[in-house]
Amino acid sequence: MLIHTSIVLAVFGAVGLCKVYEDVADLPRLHYDFVIIGGGTAGTVVANRLTENPDVSVLVLEAGVSNDGVLLSEVPFLLNSLLGASVYSWNYTTTPQSGLNGRSIAFPRAYMLGGCSAHNGMVYTRGAADDFDRYANLTGDDGWSWDGIFPYFLKHEGWTAPADNHDTLGEFNPAIHGTDGPISVSLNGFPWPVFEETVIQTTKELPDEFPFNLDMNSGQPLGVSWLQSSIGGGKRSTSVTGYLAPESIWRPNLHVLLHAQVSKLVNITHNRGKPSFGGVEFKFGSSLFVAHASKEIILSAGAIGTPHILLNSGIGAHNTLSALGIPKVVDLPSVGQNAHDHPFFALGWAVNSTQTLESITQNATRAAEGLAQWEASHTGPFVDSGIATHIAWLRLRSDSPAFEVHADPSPGPGAPHLEFLLIPGGGIAGGISTPGVGNFITIGISLSSPVSRGSITINSSDAFAPPLIDPGFLTSMFDLLALRDGVALAQRFVSAPVWDGYLGAMTPDLTGLNDAELLAHIRDNVGQSFHIVGTAAMSARGAPDGVVDPNLQVKGVAGLSVIDAAVVPIVPAAHTQAITYAFAERGADLVKRRWA
Repeated sequence: MLIHTSIVLAVFGAVGLCKVYEDVADLPRLHYDFVIIGGGTAGTVVANRLTENPDVSVLVLEAGVSNDGVLLSEVPFLLNSLLGASVYSWNYTTTPQSGLNGRSIAFPRAYMLGGCSAHNGMVYTRGAADDFDRYANLTGDDGWSWDGIFPYFLKHEGWTAPADNHDTLGEFNPAIHGTDGPISVSLNGFPWPVFEETVIQTTKELPDEFPFNLDMNSGQPLGVSWLQSSIGGGKRSTSVTGYLAPESIWRPNLHVLLHAQVSKLVNITHNRGKPSFGGVEFKFGSSLFVAHASKEIILSAGAIGTPHILLNSGIGAHNTLSALGIPKVVDLPSVGQNAHDHPFFALGWAVNSTQTLESITQNATRAAEGLAQWEASHTGPFVDSGIATHIAWLRLRSDSPAFEVHADPSPGPGAPHLEFLLIPGGGIAGGISTPGVGNFITIGISLSSPVSRGSITINSSDAFAPPLIDPGFLTSMFDLLALRDGVALAQRFVSAPVWDGYLGAMTPDLTGLNDAELLAHIRDNVGQSFHIVGTAAMSARGAPDGVVDPNLQVKGVAGLSVIDAAVVPIVPAAHTQAITYAFAERGADLVKRRWA
């Protein structure tokens, strides 16, 4: 989306946060019961839940800047401008990806309080029940099953009416949503009627291939559903607005320090034969400090930051650490391995309608009016992200050539292989550019069940050197062939009669490409989905692989846990925001039980 510079730079007043410290000199102390590394989607949840007990003290160390007053984060429609290189991102890039014809791609990760909840596409999806039942089987813990985790989805969610207060009958199932949780979830609050009606009519004309699903968040996501997002009252809902709201951040036992980049864990002792870390070393400005934890250190630095810190602390593959001169504490080869994300690709078409996102993104006057309306009333087109109006979750045909190169990687028949984002415009966050002047629609195609795996590694003993990020995109032929099937399915979707007279030319036109040319085009254009998981995966107790046990405690270490998306062993058929909240809620309960 192309937003006028004056809009991007506009600044509004905001309510200041309390107990969030910008200077280490103002921090009352450096000794706490718990030190949480990372003030992102998961870390703030754990901090909130632990400090419900007034006798427990918690320090959250966040490397990034404050989210307070960041307009690009607060206004959903400014998403694309937020995701560019900025002070709000670590501005990572991947290593050259062999599966992407040697390309390195941008890999934005949030560098601000609230983490990726303040920096993501706000899409709210839970995944398939089969995803979680597979986690339970892998770990031997039924608490990670769909039935076990479902109460934690309800606990964190606060269903909210859409910003335009339209009649939502037939657009979601209220029986499966939480109403009292801190994270607002709602349907889109600004209509695109022509596109929306065309999508819904497609489910009626091609019901066997693209059935309507009242609510994809029931655990049975297959079909076409209305988009749900972490937005409330026209504003982005984040882990900070939810879990560090005034009633919790005022707690005298909870402190948050910004600009505190953690290097490694220090002060090693031994507890019942296991090494234990008593402190967390972090940099503030040009100086190093140590925060002390008397009970437990909790890593919530995300799927990139968490393995980075573990490796720098001597927890990882012995050979890797020895080669870099890092003293080995625990030989845990799975640290940083198993990295994977949903590879993302998109198709676009010109349309015979002016009712698309381009009516705003290519019209500076209307864009300024939309932002002014948002400022005045939190209504209008800026209350939504522009990511989509609907999502389709689909399975490959049983005779897909992809299954000839790899067995079905999905967790069960109720889980999809592919996700379609159905977008009334030609541009979307994640690397898709508007095709040009005119009006367009897009189908964003994401592979929900990738086989490819990569890693997060280090090549320096400098704890502040950036990690090597290798998502391993399309290293498995299964992934490439499944995305090719996705292209055919997308073309089939817009072949329904309702699209006649509305749909124009494909942009770019892929219809004339032979198979080899189409596969090359996919490799040249695939990007990330911002859903990286698995780099500190949980596994069963006693399993030779994995990093944490089912209680999220690091194997072979005492007093150290990981609670973030890094522990998710296999990426779910979902955008990972909701699952991170649910895992963090359960993780906090596990910590509380340990220290009851």
